[in-house]
Amino acid sequence: MCGIVGLHLREPSLYPRLGELLTGMLCQVTERGPDSAGVAVYGDPRWSPPGESTVSLLPGGAPADDVATAVRAVLPEAVVVDAGQTLVVHAATDPDTLVAAVRSAVPSAVVIGQGEDLAVLKGVGHPQALATEFGLPAAQGWQGVAHTRMATESAVTPQGAHPFSVGTDQCLVHNGSFANHATIRRELKAAGAVFDSANDSEVGARFVAAQLAAGYDLEKSLKLLCERFDGFYTLLVSTRDSFAVVRDAIACKPAVVAETPQWVAMASEYRALAGLPGIESARIFEPEPEEVYAWQR
Repeated sequence: MCGIVGLHLREPSLYPRLGELLTGMLCQVTERGPDSAGVAVYGDPRWSPPGESTVSLLPGGAPADDVATAVRAVLPEAVVVDAGQTLVVHAATDPDTLVAAVRSAVPSAVVIGQGEDLAVLKGVGHPQALATEFGLPAAQGWQGVAHTRMATESAVTPQGAHPFSVGTDQCLVHNGSFANHATIRRELKAAGAVFDSANDSEVGARFVAAQLAAGYDLEKSLKLLCERFDGFYTLLVSTRDSFAVVRDAIACKPAVVAETPQWVAMASEYRALAGLPGIESARIFEPEPEEVYAWQR
């Protein structure tokens, strides 16, 4: 099963409503994945202040206050925001420096997102309760992606929840399964990739990140994924500049896209789109098999 929702806002006047709208969308697909959930938000000033970098992490059981003290001992200007099972750290430095500081300060922590505009929040529990825990309804920004998980390939843990963000300002959510993920995992490990979970979706995320790092754009990276991966899937992948959807050759996993001059949205079910402003005049369609649909900011 699993449920995917995503919202790319074109109209700046809607930016303050991103979290409200994304929460409504997420809550409409909770039955598709009651095990765990996660969100990725681009542009919220609480988590990603302008001019600063952000790192999202799972603290490995360490109390938030202890993590904040340890991080500030390494990087005094860092701010740690408690979002339940996820902590968000931001500071006026580059993403790589911030990631290194967090890992040095809290070696047991798992970094689940990094960038200049991106905050990733995820955890185990009912998706509606997690949205409240994250503070998602109050979020602002221009783009958001969310996922509800029904585990099939790995354990129900925060690390196994989506989105998977393994490159700067990048994330991926996935409904379906990859049949040959173990083979591709071995290839990526041989090339130096380090994995944080046994989830097959993380293999897809790291494959896409490797293609982007090699210089391909998002559309080409997803076409290469379709060529290389076997299985049944719908993917929604985002960067700070792009928002893209692709389905496998059979397209048996559901997906609906709606587009207006004010926004583009994607969901596993139409009911997740029904509350969006202007939906009555939207262009609504089902993505074709193996065709990459991409929108630029």
